[in-house]
Amino acid sequence: MKILICGGGCAGPALAYWLAGNHDVTIVERFPALRASGAQIDLRAQGIQVVKRMGLLEVIRSKLVDEAGVSFVDSQGRVVGTIMANTSGKGAQTLTSEFEIMRGDLVRILYNATKDNVKYIFGKTVERFEQDDTQVTAYFSDGESDTFDLLVGADGQGSRIRSAIQPPDAPSPYRSLGVHMAHWIIPREDDDDNIRRSYISPGGRMIMRRTHNSTETQVLFFLIDDSPELLSLARSSIEHQKQFYTQRFRDAGWQTPRFLEGLKTTESFYCQEVAQVRTDTWYRNRVVLLGDAAYCPSPFTGMGTTASFVGAYVLAGEINRCSGDIPLALANYDKRMRPFVNEIQKINTSLLRWVVPQTQWGISLLHFITKIICYFHLPELIARFSSEEKAGWKLPEYPQPGSE
Repeated sequence: MKILICGGGCAGPALAYWLAGNHDVTIVERFPALRASGAQIDLRAQGIQVVKRMGLLEVIRSKLVDEAGVSFVDSQGRVVGTIMANTSGKGAQTLTSEFEIMRGDLVRILYNATKDNVKYIFGKTVERFEQDDTQVTAYFSDGESDTFDLLVGADGQGSRIRSAIQPPDAPSPYRSLGVHMAHWIIPREDDDDNIRRSYISPGGRMIMRRTHNSTETQVLFFLIDDSPELLSLARSSIEHQKQFYTQRFRDAGWQTPRFLEGLKTTESFYCQEVAQVRTDTWYRNRVVLLGDAAYCPSPFTGMGTTASFVGAYVLAGEINRCSGDIPLALANYDKRMRPFVNEIQKINTSLLRWVVPQTQWGISLLHFITKIICYFHLPELIARFSSEEKAGWKLPEYPQPGSE
C-alpha cells in the first residue's frame, strides 16, 4: 500500500519502521529539518519489549542518559530520600527508568533506522484531505496533492488530523489535569550529578533538576493551578511565558535564583498545559491516529513514549496482517490498544495534588513519609517484584517487517 504519515517525531518513524518492508511509506514533517531536540524521555514496560523486537535495544543503550535515580530535597538542598533506578533486568521501572534518553537522540535513531526505506519530506504539512472507501487525497501546504491508501495522523497532542475526523458533536479530546509545566536547559555546574533532584515548594510548585551530559542541565517547573486564565499561556509569546514563570517561582527557594537566571538566556525554553488526549474516535475510513494524537497519557504517567512505540507496533501489525481490508485492520488496532491505553491514562488528580501539596505542613508530612519508604527501599523492592508488563496487558505477536 501507499501510506502517508503526518509527523516525524517518535510515533511516526516507529510506525514506518514496521511498515516499510511491505509498503510504500512517506513521512511529512512540518519542521524544515529533523526536529532532534526536546526533553528527556524514557521507555518502560511493553515499550522496552517493542524496542527489543525492533532490534534497536543496543543502539538505544549507547545513547542513554546516565540517571541513576531521583532524590527528594528540601529548601536547603538536603536529601530527604532517594529512589534508585531498577537496573536488575527484572520487574518494573521506578521513577527513573533504566532507559532514559533525550528525545533528540531517540528521533535520530529512528530516522537512521528508516531513512533508506522511507521517504521523508520536511517543511510540509497536510492542510486538508478527502477520502472515500478506496483512497485518501491529501492536499499539502505547498499546493501539491497526492492520493494514498492510508493516512496516519502522528502529529502530536494538538493534532490537526484528529480534529478533521472527529464527529461534529464530539466533546473536547483534552482532559485537563490542572497542571502547567515549563522546561529549559542551563549550563551544568559541578554539583549537578547523575541523580535527578525533585523539590516541592508551597503553593503547588514543584521543581526538577536533571543532568543529561557533561555541559548541560535540564530544569522543569510544575505548577498546580486550575485558573482558567492559564489555559492560554502556552499560546502567548515566549517572553510572556518566561515572565509568568519568573513571577510565580521567584520565591520558591532551593536553587530557583540559578534556574531563573538561566531562563533569561536559554534558547530551549518551552511550556505547556499538562493534559491527556482522550477520544472515542481513533480512525475514520482510511485515516487513523497514532501516539499523542490519539491517546497522550501526560508526562505524569511516564508512559507517553511507550504508548507511541506500542501503538506503532500494534497498528503496523494489524495493517500488515489485514492489508487487504483496511477497515478491519483499524478496527482491530482500536480493539487491541484500548485496554492498554485505558490503563496508562488512569490518573488520580486528587493524589496528584497530595504529592504536590499547597502548604508547608503538607510538604513536611510528605517528606516524613518519603524518608520512611526510602529508608526501607520500598519503591525499589516493589518494582523488582512487580510485573514488567503494565496492567498485565500482553504485547501481541506479529511477523517481522518484510516477512511473509
